Amino acid sequence: MRDQNFLLPDFKPEPYWWDHAPPTLLNSDEGEMPNRCDVVVVGSGYAGLHAAIVLARAGIDVVVMDAEVLGYGASSRNGGMVSGGVNVGKHIDLKPAQEQAMLAEASLSYRWFEDFIQTERIDADYQRTGRFVGAHCSDAWQLLVKRMVKLNEVADSSAYMVPAAQTRDEIGSDYYKGGMVLERSGAVHPGKLHLGVLNVARNAGVKLFGNVRAGAIARSKDGLRLETSRGPLIAEKIIVATNGYTGELSNWHQRRLVPIASYQLATEELGSELITQLFPKHRMIADTKRLLYYFRPSPDRKRLLFGGRARYLRHDPIAGVLLLRRKLTAVFPQLAEVKLSHGWWGYVAYLRGGVPDMGESQPETLPGVYHALGCHGSGVVMMSWLGYRTGLLVSGQTNSQSAFSEGGMTPFPLYLKKPWFLPAVGAYYQLRDWVDRQRDGDFSK
Repeated sequence: MRDQNFLLPDFKPEPYWWDHAPPTLLNSDEGEMPNRCDVVVVGSGYAGLHAAIVLARAGIDVVVMDAEVLGYGASSRNGGMVSGGVNVGKHIDLKPAQEQAMLAEASLSYRWFEDFIQTERIDADYQRTGRFVGAHCSDAWQLLVKRMVKLNEVADSSAYMVPAAQTRDEIGSDYYKGGMVLERSGAVHPGKLHLGVLNVARNAGVKLFGNVRAGAIARSKDGLRLETSRGPLIAEKIIVATNGYTGELSNWHQRRLVPIASYQLATEELGSELITQLFPKHRMIADTKRLLYYFRPSPDRKRLLFGGRARYLRHDPIAGVLLLRRKLTAVFPQLAEVKLSHGWWGYVAYLRGGVPDMGESQPETLPGVYHALGCHGSGVVMMSWLGYRTGLLVSGQTNSQSAFSEGGMTPFPLYLKKPWFLPAVGAYYQLRDWVDRQRDGDFSK
């Protein structure tokens, strides 16, 4: 098949980020796991680690466990694009007061995130590059105008609109009809970021265990009993911070969270000159489609990293990224012969309410179990922040309620374990995106 010729001979079906910061096992992983602690955190991503750091620094005995090596999930697989709330409630209608509160807190989370990286001296290739949100059709541009006003008024985003005629000031492509720039936005190397946060957690005294699978949670006379692949663990409180990788850990959480695979690719080295032609200001780029594309230069500005939806149920990194490559060349026809060095996928998590959620999961029937879930594809800052806020909540240090703890989590109808409906939903959204562009006289995909 000709598409296979677009894979480099040493193509890797794993994240590009792992070349520099692969998921790891720390020394404590090989030690004996305790059978009791104050708090156990399930999930070693950004949310779980930030919750654990807060707890450990408060003198609380905390264990973090992960079914895979530490950082195996979305925290080392994402696109590394960071902002202060641009995507909060993007495709849903929130009540004005709720939306304002969430945008204000999201803005605060970005400032906190930057301070954390600087204070803890984490080398994550952080760059405040700004972001360009491309309008996939004229109607989308008008919606971005309304969004820009809210982001500037509430989230201090330093946003402005780019007319269609000036699109090439932001991207070396004619695919978009102008868009919106957010100056208060940036980029990180997600693998290096995770490794940095992991080291902070270890130095704070968090006990870290990879390759330990968590199981059923039940209330016992001694506290909460968590079954694990290394035996039962008793804790006063449990935090579920598994996001798109929750799986069958908890039926209650699983019915309220849909994991959706997001695919990404890395091109061969293109050279800094071509990268600058494609990204004149080296910004992060996303768009307004329901099935959006998101892409960026690599931190060293030698490659292009491109992400989007590809496959929904039967995941295959090679088949998925070859499909994604066609979408890349629809945006950048000049890359028709580009080859790929890496291809991978990772789960993002969607909740029925359309926004992230944190808090005590079942206070009446299973008190002491908390969660920080639902990144909706924008988790670098938000899941870090919600983990931090959950740590404050569980340790009794919080002095205000988070705007993301007021919605609650409701189950999806007719959804038990397998998200059987995703291919149909994806096809419907793809059709609507195509119709939007057709109205503008653009028949490209």
